[in-house]
Amino acid sequence: MLASWLINSFRSTYNHNAGYNIGSYMFMQSRDYAARKGTRERRRLKLRKKKVKAVVEKVGFIPHKQRKKDTKVEVCPLTTINESWKWKAVDDVYLVKYHQQPVYSLKEAIENHRETHHPTMFNKPNAVVNAFIELDMRREKKNRFLDRFTRIINTPHIFTYGENKRTVLAFCKNLQEQEDAKNAGADLVGGVELIKRIQNGTFAFKEYDCIVAHADILTDLLLVRGLLKKRFPNLRTGTLGNNMSQLVRKYKDGIAYTAEPHNSFKEYGQINVTFGLLNMNTQELEENFSSLINDVESMRPKRDGLFIERVQISSELSKELFKINYQDYLATSNKEETKEQEQDETAIITTN
Repeated sequence: MLASWLINSFRSTYNHNAGYNIGSYMFMQSRDYAARKGTRERRRLKLRKKKVKAVVEKVGFIPHKQRKKDTKVEVCPLTTINESWKWKAVDDVYLVKYHQQPVYSLKEAIENHRETHHPTMFNKPNAVVNAFIELDMRREKKNRFLDRFTRIINTPHIFTYGENKRTVLAFCKNLQEQEDAKNAGADLVGGVELIKRIQNGTFAFKEYDCIVAHADILTDLLLVRGLLKKRFPNLRTGTLGNNMSQLVRKYKDGIAYTAEPHNSFKEYGQINVTFGLLNMNTQELEENFSSLINDVESMRPKRDGLFIERVQISSELSKELFKINYQDYLATSNKEETKEQEQDETAIITTN
């Protein structure tokens, strides 16, 4: 029984395998033709291209102005302000590239510009005097910088030059305050009736450059706060106060300056502002500059280090920039110096 069963099983497996082989042979495909035309030629062309040497084309003469200049890497201007690694100039003639920029006082810088603007040279003794102020706009936190800001300061000595004066719109309740604003030079003074006209849309307040107001009319002025938007008078911008004559004079004849951040490097900002004329008294120019530099310093962020990096004095018709020591005109520096002197005096007294 066992033998017959094994014989039958072997026979069935043999038949199965034989049938499978026959079927696979029947359905198996064979290709005896050659490869497609052009394959060998393509391979030959590839080999030839590898062997061919690169031919250098001869370029004719190109004028200097038409040549492509290599793009220079832009450097942050703050890094160029520090000149401690340069030599100090000993002689009158030196290479500016390798020597430190000399530091002048404001009086010396003004006198230098007066020499160049003498009638025998530029012949413009009443030229404007500009201050070019460079700022470090970094805030307390990392990667935080000051935004562009514009301020108007009240200068001790008023001067006029080519620019048009600003137009001022003043809001007051009291008649006496309205008269004070008119006498100070306000272009238009109004009260509650003017606010109603703005609310109704019958008055174009956008024609005026500055809007100032007395503190008494603030509650009535809140009705048009949505229309005035950023021009709404407030204490932070200095357009709201109790002394109307002082407010109007500040925005009518004061110095306006704007701190512009750099396009690529936001940590660097600059201010270019006019603070006087060359034919003004030197003391008047110093007082105007002192009020300007102290107002700029008031915008200093709460961090360590300098906010004003460098101040240079320039004048029109001349490309000369004279670096000055501005710290002598800061109010904080004077206080610190007096404190140090008092400490020294007390130390001397204790030693004696």
